[in-house]
Amino acid sequence: MASGRGAWLRWVSITVALCLAGCGPRHGDTLVFWTFGPEGEAVASLLPDFERTHPGIHVEVQQLPLSAAHQKLLTAIAGGTTPDMAQLGNTWLPELVELHALAPLRQHVDATQTVVAPDYFTSIWATNISGGQLYGIPWYVDTRLLFYRSDLLKQAGFDAPPRDWSEWRRMLAALSHPERKVYGILLPTNEYEQLLSLALQQPAPLLRDDDSRGNFESAGFRRALAFYVDTFRLQQAPAVTNVEVGNPWDEFGRGVYAFYFSGPWNVAEFRKRLPASEQGDWATASLPGPDGPGAGLAGGASLVVFRASKHQREAWALVEYLSQPKVQQRFYQLTGDMPPRRSSWNSPLLQNDAAMHAFRDQLERVKPTPAVPEWERIAVMMQQVAARAVAGELTVDQAAAEMDRQADIILAKRRSLLEARQ
Repeated sequence: MASGRGAWLRWVSITVALCLAGCGPRHGDTLVFWTFGPEGEAVASLLPDFERTHPGIHVEVQQLPLSAAHQKLLTAIAGGTTPDMAQLGNTWLPELVELHALAPLRQHVDATQTVVAPDYFTSIWATNISGGQLYGIPWYVDTRLLFYRSDLLKQAGFDAPPRDWSEWRRMLAALSHPERKVYGILLPTNEYEQLLSLALQQPAPLLRDDDSRGNFESAGFRRALAFYVDTFRLQQAPAVTNVEVGNPWDEFGRGVYAFYFSGPWNVAEFRKRLPASEQGDWATASLPGPDGPGAGLAGGASLVVFRASKHQREAWALVEYLSQPKVQQRFYQLTGDMPPRRSSWNSPLLQNDAAMHAFRDQLERVKPTPAVPEWERIAVMMQQVAARAVAGELTVDQAAAEMDRQADIILAKRRSLLEARQ
């Protein structure tokens, strides 16, 4: 009798222990976090403070090469082997939402005082919303604007960077000397971000009919495409790819280009690559638009939690930690990746850096790209067709029509799904 009662008590103790282990907060949980690119090394140095304040959570950062990241994500989703959370480029988010791979995060935001939506740049926050639901929290932001040679502009009679396209065109004309292989600007013909930035400055959307058809024949896009193509036609930019450029930093320093249309990573590159005697000769400026200050591309990466994760609460705790302004400021110091929260820009490191002021200004006027899984394919196609217009194979109107034709083919499945829901 006694031995039976003892066995029963032992069984109860084991059952209770197992229940507590499975139902309550667990100690020693491992949270798997996928990162793509150099951010993984930087975030690893931020984690000791997180693990000290969350002793039950251990974070395992797994770095994947950016070139393999997209396929790795799709393979993991198909095989049910997704991590708990990941860094995700905001143009990839719609695809993973459509695959039902991501956990919605609105309930977490509503319950926290750490992630404050109005503190984020509006359009950057919007890139994380799909179908009215929030699926990501911006981790860092990216946009493109103008690096320019202030000394060359001054020599040509201009005291300030361009404020609109007409001023920009006059500057490009004055600074271009193709007979000496000197050009106003570098616009590699295999990069879509430059044309896309100009297109986002137009009032018309890039896609129409619930994002199921191209809208490249709109008057606004054709205006942007014409400005872009004319820059090459007038020999104010060389028709070269980025593979053919060689060393753009050296050529910028030698005055081969007066303007360079690029992103924030080049602030550090120019400081590293140009000699001290030339550091006062360049600056940054937000993008000119058709009739005044222009919009730019809302890029960057977000933090997402996977629907299949068994550690969603722990993953959200890490999202909260990485979203703190002081942590974002440390992350910027480590990587140069710009923070997505306005309050994070109060850091002296950013406020005292004149080259970053134009980026801060531009981030208030960025626009997201269409939130469809097919967007990156469409953007690459857009640039390939634009390159044909630059080469003189197509007129602007023909190129716009060809973009619409190819976009409609890419979006055929989306139209079918929309029609099936009606």
